[in-house]
Amino acid sequence: MKKLWGGRFTKSAEEWVDEFGASISFDQELVMEDLEGSIAHVTMLAKTGILTNEEAELIRKGLSSLKEKAAQNELAFSVKLEDIHLNLESMLTDMIGPVGGKLHTGRSRNDQVATDVHLYLRNQIQVILELIHELQEALVEQAEVHVETIMPGYTHLQRAQPISFAHHLMAYFWMLERDKQRFQENIKRVNVSPLGAGALAGTTFPIDRYYSAELLGFDSIYENSMDAVSDRDFIIEFLSASSILMMHLSRFSEEIILWSSQEFKFIELDDSFSTGSSIMPQKKNPDMAELIRGKTGRVYGNLMGLLTVLKGLPLTYNKDMQEDKEGMFDTVKTVTGSLKIFAGMVRTMRVQTNQMEKATKNDFSNATELADYLSDKGMPFREAHEVVGKLVLYCVNKGCFLADLTLDEFHDACDLFEEDIYKVLDPKTAVERRNSAGGTGFAQIKLAISKAKDCLDKKHAVK
Repeated sequence: MKKLWGGRFTKSAEEWVDEFGASISFDQELVMEDLEGSIAHVTMLAKTGILTNEEAELIRKGLSSLKEKAAQNELAFSVKLEDIHLNLESMLTDMIGPVGGKLHTGRSRNDQVATDVHLYLRNQIQVILELIHELQEALVEQAEVHVETIMPGYTHLQRAQPISFAHHLMAYFWMLERDKQRFQENIKRVNVSPLGAGALAGTTFPIDRYYSAELLGFDSIYENSMDAVSDRDFIIEFLSASSILMMHLSRFSEEIILWSSQEFKFIELDDSFSTGSSIMPQKKNPDMAELIRGKTGRVYGNLMGLLTVLKGLPLTYNKDMQEDKEGMFDTVKTVTGSLKIFAGMVRTMRVQTNQMEKATKNDFSNATELADYLSDKGMPFREAHEVVGKLVLYCVNKGCFLADLTLDEFHDACDLFEEDIYKVLDPKTAVERRNSAGGTGFAQIKLAISKAKDCLDKKHAVK
C-alpha cells in the first residue's frame, strides 16, 4: 500500500516496523473528533475561496457518510495507513475520488491531531463532570438520612472524637467539588483551537482560523503556531486533575474497605458491588472499592509517563508525542468507570447505625468534652488537658470508660466536675454541641447539606 507521504522515499519499511510506528490501534478512538474537525476545516476552505463550494460540498458529504459508518462501527482501519488521519483521508478519497486529497489543504497532521485531542478531552471532561455530580448527589442523599447517626472520628486511625456520619460523608462532597472546579478550569485550556497552525509555521493559504474555531465551538485559537502543535499542557492538566480525583476516591475506598470489615461492621456493601471467595463460602469482599484503590496507581502512572515523555522535547512536533494518547484514553476509562461504581456503592450501602453508635461509647473519644467542660468553668485548657489525661489513665488501669466513673471519682480528679458531666459525656451531646462553622454539629451539617444542594442546583442552572 502506497504511503500518502511516500513521494520522497524509495524503500518501504518492513511490516513489523510499520506496526511499531503506527498509532491506529488506539487513535481510532478519535474517529468522530477527526471527522468533525475535517468538516469544519473544509467548510472554512470553501468560505475563504481556497476550495470551490462544489468541491467542499462533495468532501462534506463524504465525511458525513464516514461519520454514519463510524457510528455503526462499520469502518475498517489499516496499520499500513498508520493513524486515524491517513486512514480516513484514504477512505474519503476512495469514496469521492481525487478531490478528497484537497481536504488536507492548509493543515498538517500535527495541528489535526492536536485539534482531535482538544475536541476529545472537551467531550470527556463534560462526561466526568456529570459523573462527579451524580456521586455528589448520592453522598447528599445518604447524608440527609444520617445527620444524627453518630460514629467515631479518627486521627492516626485511632478514635479521636465522636462525629456525625453525615459530616464524614460531606467531607468527600467538598473534595469532589474542588475536583469539579479543577476540571472546569481545565476546560478553559482545552477549549482552544490549534487547527490551521500547520506543521509548525502556519500556511501560505488565506485560511480563517477564527472561523474554523467558531465552527468547532472553541473559545479562542492558539496565538503561536509552534505552541499550537507542541502544547500538551492541557492533557497533563487533565491527568493531574484526574490523579487528584482518584486519590480522593482511593481514600474513600480505603475507608469503605475498613468500615465493611468484621472489625468495624459500620456498613455493608450491596451484593452487586461485592464478590465472594472460590474457597471460603462466608466471604463478602469489597472488590470494587479495592479495584478503585488499585486503579489510582495507573492514573498516577499515566501522568508521570506523559510528563517524562515531554520533559526533553524540543519544539515543535516529535514522534514521541504519539505517546500522549494511550494514557489519556486509559485515564478517561478508569475515571469514568470508578465514578460510576462509586455512586452505586454509596447509594446502596447499608449503614449499621447501632454498631457505629456502640463504637462511640466504648472508647475515650469523649475525653475532649471533659477538657472543654473544665475550660468552660475557668480552668486553663492546658491544665484541663492534664486533668483529663490522668482520668483516662485511671480508667485504663481500672478497665472502664469515662462515663463509668462515679461523681466521687470525678471529684477526686477535680472539684469542678458536677452532675451534668454525664450528659456532656454522651456522644450525641458531644456531636450536637460542636456548632462552630464547618463543624460536626447537627445544625452545621444541615447547613452544609443545604449549601451542597445549592452547588448541585447551580450546575443545572448553568446547563
